Amino acid sequence: MALGDALIALGGSFLAAGIIARLGTRIGLPTIPLFMLAGVIFGPHTPGLALVENPADLKVIAALGLIFLLFYLGLEFSLDDLVSGGRRLVMAGVVYILLNVGGGLAFGFAVGWGTREALVLAGVIGISSSAIVTKLLVDLGRLGNPESRLILGIIVVEDVFLALYLAVLQPVLSGADSFAAAAISFGKAFAFLLVLTALARWGTRLVSKLVNTRDDELLVVTFTGLAILTAGVAEEFGVSDAIGAFMIGLILSSTKAAPRIRRLVHPLRDAFAALFFFAFGLSIEPGDMLSVAWPIVIAVVITLVLNVVAGALAARLNSLGTSEAVNISLTVLSRGEFALILATMALAAGLDGRLAPFIAGYVLVLALFGPLIASRSEPIARLLPDWGRRAEKRELVP
Repeated sequence: MALGDALIALGGSFLAAGIIARLGTRIGLPTIPLFMLAGVIFGPHTPGLALVENPADLKVIAALGLIFLLFYLGLEFSLDDLVSGGRRLVMAGVVYILLNVGGGLAFGFAVGWGTREALVLAGVIGISSSAIVTKLLVDLGRLGNPESRLILGIIVVEDVFLALYLAVLQPVLSGADSFAAAAISFGKAFAFLLVLTALARWGTRLVSKLVNTRDDELLVVTFTGLAILTAGVAEEFGVSDAIGAFMIGLILSSTKAAPRIRRLVHPLRDAFAALFFFAFGLSIEPGDMLSVAWPIVIAVVITLVLNVVAGALAARLNSLGTSEAVNISLTVLSRGEFALILATMALAAGLDGRLAPFIAGYVLVLALFGPLIASRSEPIARLLPDWGRRAEKRELVP
């Protein structure tokens, strides 16, 4: 693409996302699905003006949106917050994965598209969107809520599982019997995560020296480089770029510069996150989704039920009430970037042609429906009995 065409496409994408989101927010809609809708409307698969003919042209710039979103989330928490939750946070994440991935696998076998297809569907249905969940926590002002740390724990466990799942799935989809290759991928991923965790725990002083500057301009350049570089290295080691960005944010959260970094990263996060969701919408083909409409509806219902059950169990494990359980269930409902990665892998492996439109439709519905219902979780929680309050009352009775 020529430079002029690339700049027009990029500027038009930002502008289209902003205008449609601005119109939608006037009637109370969250920005996430509106950015995606703008991508669908101005994408190559919808009649009319196509701002971007090839979604891959925005791949790197869109990836920055996910990187800055997870980097910001890491800044909002500290390793001590995560460690203090300890086993309960891990258990909540494990329960969520077992229920959702297990349900996705059962659904995959039930539709009868094949064993490899069922393994893909298990990941699609089982893993929530880190980008959408992060944006929701920020947009809804819930980062300080008691359940947000638990939601973060679920995302972290999911991302660790994601790295292992991809390492196993890749040789399965390619038809190769490559246990040794999978074992090497596991080792690399674990080693990288251990290094980042150790750095977060004991390397704060070293990182502080790197970002210790009074000049805001130099600070922006430094933390941007750290976030992108760590995300890229994570990707090379078989770990999600998102978890790499999150971990470097977690490391920087313990430095003296953390408040300034949080303030300075805001505009970067908002701008590039909008383009991430816009690029996501570009990949969706609305027409192909009609042929798999019923499987999409069934999968959405299954996901909603499984998330409600998982949210309730996670809240119980952490002594939280009904309101927090509803927030957990609905905040992690959306599916997104990981499902698209699996769709790409399925296409490359020549799997059933119904997978791609199914995944696109399923993700679009939940990406639209998830933020809408999550923004209304508090009124929904008020309609339900609060077991947390009942438990408190029982404890007060002698």
